[in-house]
Amino acid sequence: MSNKLVEAMADLNEDAVLEEVKALKAKNVPALDIIASLQEGMGIVGKRFEEKEYFLSELIMSAEIFNEASQLLGGMGGAGTASKYGTFVMGTIYDDIHDIGKNIVTTVMSSNGFNVIDLGVDVPTAKYVEAIRQYKPKVIGISCLLTTAFDNIKECIQTLEKEGLRKDVKVLIGGGPVDEATCKYVGADHVCRNAQETVEYSKKYMGVQ
Repeated sequence: MSNKLVEAMADLNEDAVLEEVKALKAKNVPALDIIASLQEGMGIVGKRFEEKEYFLSELIMSAEIFNEASQLLGGMGGAGTASKYGTFVMGTIYDDIHDIGKNIVTTVMSSNGFNVIDLGVDVPTAKYVEAIRQYKPKVIGISCLLTTAFDNIKECIQTLEKEGLRKDVKVLIGGGPVDEATCKYVGADHVCRNAQETVEYSKKYMGVQ
């Protein structure tokens, strides 16, 4: 573990992060060890976010720095850590094409060590069913920024139940108009207010915390 890299990542010092990654790579330090240090720093970023020392802009910045650093290692940000943190499937429900919130969540989840499967926007129920069967995630995320699409989330979750896939999967929902009442209405497990909450919930449910 490189304390220098952990601290630089935690402090969002992009230049120092990239410089240290290059130095470690030149010393033939295994890429997965470097990724582990970056993720340790991301963990500190998450704690600072929860303590309101950092805000959403810093959270997004940390993910961008992580991704840039991982590109120096051959784009291993999401690879090599899937066996430890598991797979997370994410998409924006059908009839909704908003992607900013989804993209933030997928980026932050990936930089925290999850193998992220991004289904995109306007995702039909059948695509969620197919992804769950193929990737066998324990947690999936459904993004929605339109109240008119709430019934679509409900239909999707009901279909997962009919297909026998619901009992093994936690369904997280999020988006501007989504609240606890929405969660109860559509039959989801949890409302995530931000990307860091998605990370924390997923880690606890997967037993990696």
